[in-house]
Amino acid sequence: MEPTAHIRQVVPGVHMWQPDGDATWGLANCGLIAFGDEALIVDTPYTPGLTDAFLAAARAVAPGAAPDRLVVTHANGDHTWGSQRLPGAEIIATRATLEHQCLEPTPAQLHAAVNDTDPDDPLGWYFRRHFGRFDFSGITVLPPTTTFSGRQDLAVGGTSVELYEVGPAHTVGDLVVHLPEQRTVFAGDIVFAGDHPSHWAGPLARVAAACRRILDLDPEWIVPGHGPLLTADGLRSYLGYLDDLATQARVAHGRGMSALETAHRLIEEDRYPGLGLPERLAITLSTEFRHLDGDDTPPDLLALMEHAARIAWTRDAPPEETRQEEAARLP
Repeated sequence: MEPTAHIRQVVPGVHMWQPDGDATWGLANCGLIAFGDEALIVDTPYTPGLTDAFLAAARAVAPGAAPDRLVVTHANGDHTWGSQRLPGAEIIATRATLEHQCLEPTPAQLHAAVNDTDPDDPLGWYFRRHFGRFDFSGITVLPPTTTFSGRQDLAVGGTSVELYEVGPAHTVGDLVVHLPEQRTVFAGDIVFAGDHPSHWAGPLARVAAACRRILDLDPEWIVPGHGPLLTADGLRSYLGYLDDLATQARVAHGRGMSALETAHRLIEEDRYPGLGLPERLAITLSTEFRHLDGDDTPPDLLALMEHAARIAWTRDAPPEETRQEEAARLP
């Protein structure tokens, strides 16, 4: 069964759609900006079913507004694969998003990773645990119809909306959405709240620079890509985490440690208590070490996921009979 979600008003005319749950993958936040009879959607959920629920909630809180434009903060499937539920909508993204879209696994590949892998293997167990709740059937991945570099200005019912390219950071094509009058920013996966991030492009210095750019906009509210709504102080705390993680990576790299060794050490030390999904340190640190090594080859996404899965398996894998029960509940 796919997760449930709720929609909440951030400020008048601006809503955040947040799936219920934490410490798991794929539960991405989306946004609705509606003024007068116009509406702009910020990202779509992972699947058509979840997107139907989001759009129904959007119609309930803004019944007179027609969403005919969609801004995509980056090309990860959990922020884009519901786009087909907005037929004919203008899809706006950075030009670099097209590059990342070519690297992103397809819905069919992710479906196979969930259903055709061994549940008694760490990677198969991990895919089922975190992605088995989603129905990836019937998805058509749509490319952006309008792309830009740098900055793009929009208006929704006379309200200013500013789009700023901030990638490469989380991915190569990140953007943030700023509503200056409402002092609100939709940050996409530049910002994770409550869980460790998984950054694919990096380096961490660029993710941190994107966070500082958000703070320079003087927002009152920041909608992260995942997790609860943040204030500017919450974003400053996240920025401190990014800066410290970059320092830990640099020191460990200088000592000849590997990214995985560094991830294990930080987890054993419980250096970042309270954050979920610590196994994702293996992904973000591997990205960071590639930059420290000057390696610009594309990352092996499956290998990165396997590193994370093995860390989680060691800590959290349930007995075999429980894993079999979980596999039997897959859609």
